[in-house]
Amino acid sequence: MGKKKTGSIGLRKVDLERVVIDFFQENPSVTFPLKSICKQLHLRTSGAKMLLVDVLDGLLMDDFIKEQPRGHYTLNMPSQVMTGTFHRKANGKNTFEPEDGGEPILVAERNSQHAMDGDTVRVTLFARRRHHVREASVTEIIKRSDKTFVGTLQVQKGYAYLLTEDRTLANDIFIPKENLKKGKTGDKAVVRIVEWPERAKNPIGKVVDILGKTGENNAEMHAILAEYGLPYVYPAAVEKAAEKLTPGITEEEVARRLDMRDVLTFTIDPADAKDFDDALSFREIKPSNGKSSNSKLYEVGVHIADVSHYVKEGSIIDKEAYKRATSVYLVDRTVPMLPERLCNYICSLRPDEDKLTFSVIFLMNEKAEVKNWKLVHTVTRSDRRFSYEEVQEIFEERGEASPEDYKEQGARGKGQESTSYPNNSPAPCPLPLAPEMENSLIILNRMAKQLRQRRFAAGAVDFDRCEVRFNIDDDGHPTSVYFKVATDATKLIEEFMLLANRTVAESVGKVPKNQKPKVLPYRIHENPDPEKLLNLANFVTKFGHKLKTTGSRTDISRNLNRLLSDVKGKREQNVIEMITLRAMMKAKYSTFNVGHYGLAFDYYTHFTSPIRRYPDLMVHRLLTRYAEGGRNVNQTKYEEYCDHCSDMEQTAAQAERSSIKYKQVEYMSDHLGETFQGTISGVTEFGLYVEIDENKCEGMIPLRDLEGDYYDFDEKNYCLKGRRYHHCYNLGDSVKVQVSRADLYRKQLDFKLIRPD
Repeated sequence: MGKKKTGSIGLRKVDLERVVIDFFQENPSVTFPLKSICKQLHLRTSGAKMLLVDVLDGLLMDDFIKEQPRGHYTLNMPSQVMTGTFHRKANGKNTFEPEDGGEPILVAERNSQHAMDGDTVRVTLFARRRHHVREASVTEIIKRSDKTFVGTLQVQKGYAYLLTEDRTLANDIFIPKENLKKGKTGDKAVVRIVEWPERAKNPIGKVVDILGKTGENNAEMHAILAEYGLPYVYPAAVEKAAEKLTPGITEEEVARRLDMRDVLTFTIDPADAKDFDDALSFREIKPSNGKSSNSKLYEVGVHIADVSHYVKEGSIIDKEAYKRATSVYLVDRTVPMLPERLCNYICSLRPDEDKLTFSVIFLMNEKAEVKNWKLVHTVTRSDRRFSYEEVQEIFEERGEASPEDYKEQGARGKGQESTSYPNNSPAPCPLPLAPEMENSLIILNRMAKQLRQRRFAAGAVDFDRCEVRFNIDDDGHPTSVYFKVATDATKLIEEFMLLANRTVAESVGKVPKNQKPKVLPYRIHENPDPEKLLNLANFVTKFGHKLKTTGSRTDISRNLNRLLSDVKGKREQNVIEMITLRAMMKAKYSTFNVGHYGLAFDYYTHFTSPIRRYPDLMVHRLLTRYAEGGRNVNQTKYEEYCDHCSDMEQTAAQAERSSIKYKQVEYMSDHLGETFQGTISGVTEFGLYVEIDENKCEGMIPLRDLEGDYYDFDEKNYCLKGRRYHHCYNLGDSVKVQVSRADLYRKQLDFKLIRPD
């Protein structure tokens, strides 16, 4: 039992209270008489002892300690014991998340028992004191998480350390020589902690894998995946199982399906796509009586790769797909959910190859109104593979593109290597093309615009933000930046995929009153947080905009769209779009349908991408089951599946953003000392974030580098304000910066502010 040194001269009550609290928490099971506490804390004067009695009385009133017997004090250990997940923070302010829900509970480092991030633990709650957060102490580590750490090895003569920037760990990991796996200084490594002795400062780890030399492209991309617990290699056993699969398009299988191989069909995808999981078919329907009609009818088929035909539930391929839950798209590669043989060959709707598909076939008029539809298993054959750029070129040449597309013409996709295709991916066909196919595209484009117009009239929110893309050389080094923006070509595919997803969701979710719908994984998006919306409304007034946050759901959506339209092309566009996105809830998967706010759909699911999303594969299986008269499934089990898929989607998105950030820093490392015009994209108490206008790379100007005044952070007004001269740096302000540092290890850019002459 260590002694506390407090001293008695000039002792304040608040300081003594803090010492006493620490004293009892470090000795939770010991009962101390008053005299012993004075001795332990070195309180010798009568004034100090009286102050101690006053502190003890206050802690008794707060139920932090208890007196038993009289004049003897001990920590008030509550009987409530909880089980849940431990979350470690590098700053020592760890938290405990109860398994049955509830607010996170603080676990100080001294009470953590060296639990690691993600561990399942049992804790005991401390008595809560007034005006203080609730705290707990780890009493048992029930199950260690599988978390690994990624960093750079520093090897000494008989041992090594892993230097990691992991935000959950403040200490480097000690690695004995026998656990090094031949790693060398400078290697990027994946390490698992095997032990953390009670009195040791550093945890002890074991090298799981050597990824390569720090700075090498493959090593860094694999490191990003490993950092988020995502796989960077495909298990050999799963690959072997996939190699045994065959397309299986036999006469017997075709006979069980609707044969649509003679109908005009095509895919439209990015130029560098490898997996084609959706295709459109189109044909005009002639009146059955042979008479002409004023209103034309069209059959539009949305054909989706029938992955469920090949990937059987519970198989080794299915288990790996569920574990991954989604394909991951890094800057220079795709990490697929399914083995390559399936996603790029057997299931992919490649041109001039017969494919098994699951299709939603619509009968529509020229106003894009659905007159009838059916869901059916089909066999199809794509006549042509289009790239988005090809289709957009057709629209623009024929005068069918939207006005905003013509404004972007020439600048859109600047620097993109549009003629470079993966080796195993068929390149889009060269122009010219048959008039029948060109006319089909134009009619579909007109229909898509009408679908989109009605969707926004119903209250959909228009979030069309450009995406940063890189051209990279053979070594993975970024050579230029371009932006991916939505065009009519991409919107055409988007609208018909949305229509298919909504239609199949309604087919299961819409049931007569007093009838319970069957279980289905829905894609849900809850209404925005009212408080965040109010904050957004207050914020946009600084730029002269207004946002009304009252009224119906549709009214609020229209107001948001009006705001987003008003800011387009203005200096504050990026900032306001970012703050607006933060006011939105995150979309997720759930068997409990609440609708999709952003799309303004009452029923919505994911059906159209089973090659790259596991929820779509679940939906395919359930739709087939229900169509064949199968019984309902267990909702609790499928809700767990939905939670897992939502979590993996968020993890994949984080990894994707991390890879973009790494490439941005790598790209800007070639431009050290150069100056750029930028926009303040973030304001914090420690500095300004600035996004360069021409390439969207973001860096920081540290507060210490803002010269000429002392600046205070005004959180309410999103600005830094000078104390003496009252100059303000606001979100959205245009500034000139110089690139002063590019730290690839931390994925950080530092800028220096260039003041105007």
